[in-house]
Formats: sequence, C-alpha cells, structure tokens
Amino acid sequence: MSASLSFINTDTWASDQYDIVIYPGVGEKEISLNSLRSIFSMRQKTWPDGAKIRVFVLADDDELHQSVSKEILNVFPYQLRSMWDRLVFSGTGQAPIKVNSIDEMLVKVASTPGAIGYLWRAKINDTVNVLQIK
Repeated sequence: MSASLSFINTDTWASDQYDIVIYPGVGEKEISLNSLRSIFSMRQKTWPDGAKIRVFVLADDDELHQSVSKEILNVFPYQLRSMWDRLVFSGTGQAPIKVNSIDEMLVKVASTPGAIGYLWRAKINDTVNVLQIK
C-alpha cells in the first residue's frame, strides 16, 4: 500500500513533520521567518544577546534538508549552497557546519553553544529546544 503526498498541504506537512531546533542555552523562543532566512543564509551571525550562531545543516540531497530549504526558507538547496559558496570564496563569510545524519544533528545542536539546526519531530528530545517561527 502506498500513500500519495500530492494531496497534503505542504504547510501542514512541514509543521507536522519537523522543527527548527536550537541549543538549550539560546534565549530565543521564537523567531521571524526573515531572521530565520538570514541565519540559514549565513548573513545573521549572532543571536540578539550577542552570542555567535552556529548553523548546522544536512547534505544538500537529504530529504529533511530539502524540505526545510523549500518549505521554510523558500529556496532550493542548490541556491543555499550557492550563497554559502559565494561567502566562502569571497572571504566574507563561512558555510554552515555539515553533519552526516539526523542523530549527529541532534548531538551537535544539543552540545554546541549558539547552535541552530532542524530535526524530524520524532527525533526531538529534551536536549534541544524547538524554535517557533512567527
């Protein structure tokens, strides 16, 4: 039996399946969509309290990375990669830190001060905080 996702509203699907997660010591509880896009495009480098933001991402071809890129950030993964490459090659910024698995994402975000990433809801536990998008 196979289910088709073509009839599912992507906004509902997105919010029901994964969340943006942050290091528990980050004081933020919610964030604007524009700020979130600035963080993942590596333009916003600090939290409002001045702490350095550490961005963690999965590989460009990972299903969760593709979903977050398209459904929340409203860009394709290759467009994000292009932005990051420009920053790196021009010497004006850094690319996010790539992790190799969902489990590694959880560990890194939970243990890295200032960290932000994303996880499937089923993998979220009390070692990270969920960041609400307003």
